[in-house]
Amino acid sequence: MFVAVHAVLWTSRGGWRRPVRYAIAAVLMSVPPFGIVGWAHPITAAGILFPGWAWFGLAATFALLLTMTTRAWPIAAGVAALAFAWSASSWTPPAAPEGWRGINTRFKFEASGQYADYHQQVGTIRLVEAAAGDGAHVAILPESAMGLWSATTERLWTRELSSRDIVVNGGAAIVDPLGYDNVMIRISGEGAEILYRERMPVPVSMWQPWTTGGAHARFFSNPAFEFAGLKVAPLICYEQLIIWPVIQSMLHAPDVIVATGNAWWTGNTNIVAIQRSSAQAWASLFGLPLVMAFNE
Repeated sequence: MFVAVHAVLWTSRGGWRRPVRYAIAAVLMSVPPFGIVGWAHPITAAGILFPGWAWFGLAATFALLLTMTTRAWPIAAGVAALAFAWSASSWTPPAAPEGWRGINTRFKFEASGQYADYHQQVGTIRLVEAAAGDGAHVAILPESAMGLWSATTERLWTRELSSRDIVVNGGAAIVDPLGYDNVMIRISGEGAEILYRERMPVPVSMWQPWTTGGAHARFFSNPAFEFAGLKVAPLICYEQLIIWPVIQSMLHAPDVIVATGNAWWTGNTNIVAIQRSSAQAWASLFGLPLVMAFNE
């Protein structure tokens, strides 16, 4: 799909046609339906070239990309190189808000043949308790950390957190007759609520619109939510690699980006590193705090 869009719009003719066609391709690869496979989009570099510039940085990067398709490409390349050198010399990774803690885990779901069984749930709760003991009042858990969400799971977590002054944002799956939602859930000793339903699960392996049983894609719904006194821009796993989820969330002026993932199956690949880099780039572009939590 990625190659087809660029192949159809390619032209060997110069002038205004090439940048216009490239602009169309770039936009098409940023939004559904083509944008569902538009990961590694070059516009992501905006956060590295122009940190803190927000929408102006996004526009400047797009202008550079368009100029790269014209005879003036050496000028655009030179500007990009200077911007990169300036950014690299003063680069500061985005930090988490005070009191917020991203908790990374190393659970291997295939080891027990179950999906976040009781022993894993208890182990995750102990990690949260340790974070609370270190002074954290907000804990962010990876995608799927709480497994298949049920009334029993909720009772377990609320009981264990009842004596702790901490609120948790954790990943889970909520099953229905047609499939399931990949979600973020707020939970504390007082109870739980669904905060977010994933907009774009991984195509084919999770999102399977041709059959039942796969993950639901909410596309443009719930781009931001209130949590622990801040407005959160949520990005679960694959959403960190594509364009429209983060752009849509930024339109709601969030206070922090929360990026989670479950990458136990990726082995020794660089998939998590790419996700982390992408999330950092977007947070840097808009000058926002960033909290990440991955199960590797």
